[in-house]
Amino acid sequence: MDFFEAVRRRHSYRGGFTDAPVPRQHLEKIVEAGIRAPSACNEQVASFVIVDDPQLLEQLAEIIDRPVCNTAKALIVCVADPRPVYKGLSFVAEDCAAAVENMFLAVTALGYATVWLDGVLRAGDKAARIGRLLGVPEDKTVRIVLPLGVAVEEGRQKEKLAFDRRAWFNRHGG
Repeated sequence: MDFFEAVRRRHSYRGGFTDAPVPRQHLEKIVEAGIRAPSACNEQVASFVIVDDPQLLEQLAEIIDRPVCNTAKALIVCVADPRPVYKGLSFVAEDCAAAVENMFLAVTALGYATVWLDGVLRAGDKAARIGRLLGVPEDKTVRIVLPLGVAVEEGRQKEKLAFDRRAWFNRHGG
């Protein structure tokens, strides 16, 4: 798939997944795209746990408590190291976002679907519970989870505002 086609087709998918497996080779490609994302001072503070074990997937679906996780064939868990990397500042949110967007595009290019789960992890100690289950060190945080698989139903990218309503040359607002 062409890069710009992947950008146009990328969408957040919250539906069910088919029984088709996601091969580890594809999971590695997807996560490699995340690893290749830019990182503040190249400190690479985002790391990833790829979950494809059916028992772990079931346990994680129970913790996350979102329907999209119930039939996911894999989950990619983005783990954040919040340490400061430049003048006492942490850029972990930016690093995780860059990595996850690259993975979103790779997921789309390979014909799979996913959704960015973040806010749900902040309630009820879910991120910490996931971290304990997956052996994440206590000085790191589970920040984002991507459930993925082959979508049961075709998804579409939501309508975006026109270019001239969000982008201008040389001056904000045109």
